[in-house]
Amino acid sequence: MLAFIIRRLIGAVPVLVAVSIFVFAFVHLLPGDPARLVAGPEASAADVAAMRTEMGLDGSLVSQYLHYAGQTLRGELGRSSKTRQPVASEIGVRFMPTLWLTVTAMVWAVALGLVMGVVSGVRRGQWVDRLSMVLAISGISTPGFLLGLLLIQMFSVWLGWLPTGGYGTWQHFVLPSFTLGTAVAAVLARFVRSSYIEVAGEDYVRTARAKGVPEQTVVWTHTLRNALIPVITATGLQFGFLLGGAIVVETVFAWPGLGRLLIDSVSYRDYPVIQAEIMLFSTEFLLINLIVDLLYAAVNPEIRLK
Repeated sequence: MLAFIIRRLIGAVPVLVAVSIFVFAFVHLLPGDPARLVAGPEASAADVAAMRTEMGLDGSLVSQYLHYAGQTLRGELGRSSKTRQPVASEIGVRFMPTLWLTVTAMVWAVALGLVMGVVSGVRRGQWVDRLSMVLAISGISTPGFLLGLLLIQMFSVWLGWLPTGGYGTWQHFVLPSFTLGTAVAAVLARFVRSSYIEVAGEDYVRTARAKGVPEQTVVWTHTLRNALIPVITATGLQFGFLLGGAIVVETVFAWPGLGRLLIDSVSYRDYPVIQAEIMLFSTEFLLINLIVDLLYAAVNPEIRLK
């Protein structure tokens, strides 16, 4: 197991290098001059040139990338062009709100997705199955910004039960976490249903029923446990998407997280923050994939990671 983890971590190195090159090239293709934005619209050409030198933008792209890569390897993420604060501090302040929002959304999404998927699989073809799948398709099809605005209008404006945005109390989590987790719950429900139906047709499930094993044991132990293997992959990937893709939800609900920070950074051409955030999201995906592989062995002992 340890050897497997070490190999995966070593294999992640070239992926991160490729991502860093792509991100560096992407941010430098963005229109606009960050030095001009920092210096201000009234700054002279000499002031802009001096600011470009201070920001390390006066060299060739190759030298700029090598400088950026060297800083990253030393654990130095630079300073924000907008706030002049260390990038690590900027991300650190925003990271926990995004993490807690993502975890909250994922917890109820997984619970709801599992229940809907199992019920649909057990009651295949019945009205409960059809209703669950209609809800799942609706959840996948509804854009996050539209669902968020509808929830704000209903529960904040009309009923006055919940705040329209912000961060602080548990009430602030309800609407954004529901908005963020709806699509995930819908995707997982469809995955669970499909996997459950496939496993339910296996010989060992029919044998268990023929032996008189209680139906509850057949459903939750013999069938669901083996049906969870592909579901774990979907869950891990969805968690990664949530953690790195809550931009729309954070914008709608004025959530002080990484998503809003990324939007603000792109608008201001804040190269250090953009590069650090995207590298953070890439690293999170790699770690989540590793955790998913380890969970395979936990759910199904027949799987051995070598």
